[in-house]
Amino acid sequence: MEMLHKYGWHALLCAMVGDLLISFLLSLFYKDYSNMTMSISALGNPSSPVRLPFNIWMVLEGLLFLISIPALYKFYHPIGNVTTLLTIIFIAVFAVGACIFTGFFSVNESKDVVTTASKIHGAGSVIGFMLFLFVPVLTAILSFKNYESAIGIISIVCFIAALVFFTLFIMSDKPEFANSFIHKEGLWQRLNLISMYLPLAIIAVRRITCRS
Repeated sequence: MEMLHKYGWHALLCAMVGDLLISFLLSLFYKDYSNMTMSISALGNPSSPVRLPFNIWMVLEGLLFLISIPALYKFYHPIGNVTTLLTIIFIAVFAVGACIFTGFFSVNESKDVVTTASKIHGAGSVIGFMLFLFVPVLTAILSFKNYESAIGIISIVCFIAALVFFTLFIMSDKPEFANSFIHKEGLWQRLNLISMYLPLAIIAVRRITCRS
């Protein structure tokens, strides 16, 4: 358990940075893929040439999030018990629903093709993203209680940005927005992730450097 406390922040940082970086690198080997208009999970569709490495990474990413939980709990539990519990529950649901489920239940290249796997993937991702969306609010509360006002303010700004990008992400695949700037599902998803991850990334870097 002490190892998880020590390296949990590293695992958290690797999960968040890897989510954006590895998906971009894999997209370079998928000729018909667009980072601007296609979701990250589309890299794992049955026709994708990078399906296997992507799905393996998604499972690993979920595990990295789960590994980070003891470090988060140890640091924040004395500051706010209920808020900390909500934070780790939301992260755990995201890790399983939006990451690990993605590795085992792929979406199809076309959204018109609906399978049991794509339904499970869709439900897990929606629930995971919706819960993780509020993690910046929880980190803001914990940061203000810990007298880290700068991180608290950043967290609030990131929550507002994440809410905007998540809304655009949901709207992006609606037929009425097909010919507008809103039709950029991949862009909004990535900006949403950056907004949700940034407060935790700052906290993780601070905790890692404090230990060094």
